[in-house]
Amino acid sequence: MLLVLVVLIVGGFAGDYFYLNSLVHRVNVANEAVRYNDTENILLVGSTSRCALAVQNKAYGLCSQGVTGVNSDVVMIVHLNFTTKRISLLSIPRDVFVPNARTTGANKIDAALYQGPSQLVSAIENDFGIPINHYIELNFDTFASVVNVLGGINMYFPMQVFDAYSGLNITHTGCQHLNGYEALQVVRARHLQIRFPGDGPNHATWPQEALSDLARIRRDHEFLRVVAAALKAKGLGNPLTDQQLATAIAPNLEVDGSFSLSDMLSLASNFAGVSIGSVPEVTMPVVLVETGSYLYQGYYYGDVEFPIGPDVTSVIDQFLEISPSTNTMNGRALPTPSHVSVSVYGGTGAPAQATATATALGQLGFDATVGGSLTPVGTRSETVVYHASNTPSSIAMAEAVIAHLSGPAVMALGPTSGGADVTVVTGSDLAVLASPTHTTTTRPTSTTTSTTAGDSTTTTTVTDPSLVHADASFSAPTPVAQPLQPWDPRSCGPNGTAGA
Repeated sequence: MLLVLVVLIVGGFAGDYFYLNSLVHRVNVANEAVRYNDTENILLVGSTSRCALAVQNKAYGLCSQGVTGVNSDVVMIVHLNFTTKRISLLSIPRDVFVPNARTTGANKIDAALYQGPSQLVSAIENDFGIPINHYIELNFDTFASVVNVLGGINMYFPMQVFDAYSGLNITHTGCQHLNGYEALQVVRARHLQIRFPGDGPNHATWPQEALSDLARIRRDHEFLRVVAAALKAKGLGNPLTDQQLATAIAPNLEVDGSFSLSDMLSLASNFAGVSIGSVPEVTMPVVLVETGSYLYQGYYYGDVEFPIGPDVTSVIDQFLEISPSTNTMNGRALPTPSHVSVSVYGGTGAPAQATATATALGQLGFDATVGGSLTPVGTRSETVVYHASNTPSSIAMAEAVIAHLSGPAVMALGPTSGGADVTVVTGSDLAVLASPTHTTTTRPTSTTTSTTAGDSTTTTTVTDPSLVHADASFSAPTPVAQPLQPWDPRSCGPNGTAGA
C-alpha cells in the first residue's frame, strides 16, 4: 500500500517532473518478466541498509560502527490490474527459507538483498514463480519522512508493549500521537514483549510474542492502513501536501532502471480512484520449524519458515488472478503431466519415500522415475522441485508438479538429473495430491491411497510412516489473512477509542 502512496504522490505531482526524476535513485535489476492479462507486479522492499541513509542515525545503528548488513525487513509484492483498476498486496515473510536466496545456495529470503536487487527478484521468480515487472526499495527514512510530512499519525495501543531491538516502549494504553521515528519503531518491532494483566511494571519480566516475523507483517499492514487514512484526511491532491510528500519520498527511493517517472504517471492516472484503505493485504502461508535454530548443511540459520503446499500455490494463483492450470510467468497453459518427465530422489533418509513419490506422480500421468537417495540436509527439510532454467517454460514444468504436492515444498532453479525436465528431492511430511486445486493442507498420518469423487478431494499420501513423529516440529499452516491480536496497535476511533 505504501507503493500505492508512492505512485500516486510522486507520479501525480507532474508539475516538477524533471526535478523529481533527478531525486529518485535508479539501480540495475536483471529482469525479463513479461506483462500478461493487462497486469503488472511490483516488488516493494524495505531495506535495513544503514549505509544507504543520507543522514546517519544512532538509533538505527551506524554504518561507521560496523552496522553494515543489508537485508530486506519487508518483502511485499503489489499486483496491479489495469483492466479492473484493482490493486492487491502479498507479503512474503522475511524468514522463509528458499533454495535460491543467494547464488551460493539456500538461506532466508531476506538474505538475498545482500547480493543486490537482481538476486532477490531471481529468488522470488525461480522459487515461487511470481513474475516481477518493477522494483522499488525503501529505507528507514522513507517511512519516517512520510509520517513526519503528515504531521504524525495516531495509533491506539490496547496494551503496554516493549521492543528492545526497535526501541518501541509504550508505557500507557490508549490513542497516542507518533512522529516518524516513533512510527518506524512500530513498523520494525518483531521482538515484542507484552504486559498482560497481572504483570509488573518491569518489562524484563513480560512474555515475548511468538511468531515474531509474521506478527510484524500484520502490524505493518495495519500501519499502512493508518497512514492511508491519515493521507486521505490530509488531502491527497492538495498541491502543497503532494509536493512535500513527493520531495520527502523521492530521495529515499531506489527503483529499477526501466521504471521511469512516466511509468509512475501512467500508474497514477490508472489507479487514482483506488481506495487505498481497501486494498487487500494477504500473507504467504508457511509452517514454522519449531526446533530452535534451524540446522541446514551444518549451519544454524535461527528461526525459519517453510512455504506450505498446496496453500502457497493456491494463494499465488489467486493473487495473480489466474487459474491453477496457468503458467504464472506468462499466463499460458501449464503442460499436461504426460509432457513432463520427473526424476525423484529421496531427501530424508526414508528408503521408500522416493519410490512411493514417483509411483504416485506416475499415477497422475507424469513420466516419473526413481533417481535414488541423497544425504539429508538436516533433520527437517522442505521438498524441492528443481527446474533446469529460469525460462517460463521450464518453470511451468515445475509448477505442474508442485501443484500436486502437499507439505513444506518450494521450487528452485537448479540442475535436474537423469535427463528429466524436473527433479524432485523429497522432504518432510510430503504427500502427493490427486487434485491441484486445494486451498488447505492436511498433515499426513500414514501411507494411504485414495481417490477424488465429486467435490470431495483426497490425497495419495507418500510420507513414510516412520516420519510421522516429526509432525510436532512444524506449526500448523499460518493463515493468509493475519488478524490483529489483542495487544497490537491499531487505528484510533472517535474520542480516543480503538478504531474498527
